[in-house]
Amino acid sequence: LRYILDAAHYAPSGANRQPWRYIIVKDPYVKGRIRRICEDIEKRFYRRVPDWFREFARERGITWRKPHLEEAPVLIHIFGYRRSPHWKESVWLMIGYLLLAAAEKGYATLTYTPSETSWANKFFNIPENWGLETIINIGYPAQEPTFPGRHDLEDICYLDVWGNRYFR
Repeated sequence: LRYILDAAHYAPSGANRQPWRYIIVKDPYVKGRIRRICEDIEKRFYRRVPDWFREFARERGITWRKPHLEEAPVLIHIFGYRRSPHWKESVWLMIGYLLLAAAEKGYATLTYTPSETSWANKFFNIPENWGLETIINIGYPAQEPTFPGRHDLEDICYLDVWGNRYFR
């Protein structure tokens, strides 16, 4: 975990502000409380979303149930300093580094952002200008991981102008 967090904290950030902080949760009781809070939030969220979104989520097996919040050995809560320039872009760059470092070490991850995050400030005693950006579940994969398909580089890299393929 130290390797992963160390790699992540070297991510570039706007004006080198490094507007992120981590809270690592391993305690089963605390993870259970977080799960219950998040499931309550998601139940309310799914009641008010448009039908197209509900269908989008259903097709992907996404529901209000969040067992992964208890099943994962480690939850990394990532907070961003919302008064820093370019904080959101910086935090997500760091998250990309974190996910790559975790994959390099053989861990499985799941990035989950609750539909409402203000609860976390009180729960974790977080200062006012900081906010939960996402929760990363991390552990060893239960089965051999599969990876979603990617566009071919030939289809997404252009030379000088849009559409002029860089790779042929």
